[in-house]
Amino acid sequence: MFFGLTIEKLLLIGVIAALIIGPERLPKYAESLARLSKRAREAMQGAKTRMRDEMGPDFDDVDWRKLDPRQYDPRRIIREALLEDTPTATMRAAGAAALATQAASDKPAVPPIFVPGKTPPFDDEAT
Repeated sequence: MFFGLTIEKLLLIGVIAALIIGPERLPKYAESLARLSKRAREAMQGAKTRMRDEMGPDFDDVDWRKLDPRQYDPRRIIREALLEDTPTATMRAAGAAALATQAASDKPAVPPIFVPGKTPPFDDEAT
């Protein structure tokens, strides 16, 4: 349930509240609680109707489960981001291929941007 409340805890809270309020005032408080829940339900229906009016026919086409923020698991997102082919992995492969090409031919090739095992150039003024 919400905030770690179980049915047993809610019943205990209800019994304690009934004892504190007393039998004379309990019907009045129950009636005000019913009015409050009815107003909250009407407000939610009004908000849903207003949103449907503002969005137009696209409101029914939206898959609201996909927009639920509870579905996003940061561990999964990071794992997928790390496993994707990144530009640096492509650059490393290109650098290794350029070194192999340069070693196989006599003419000098354009130096690769990143060579494995060698520190890349650093420009103090660029940062």
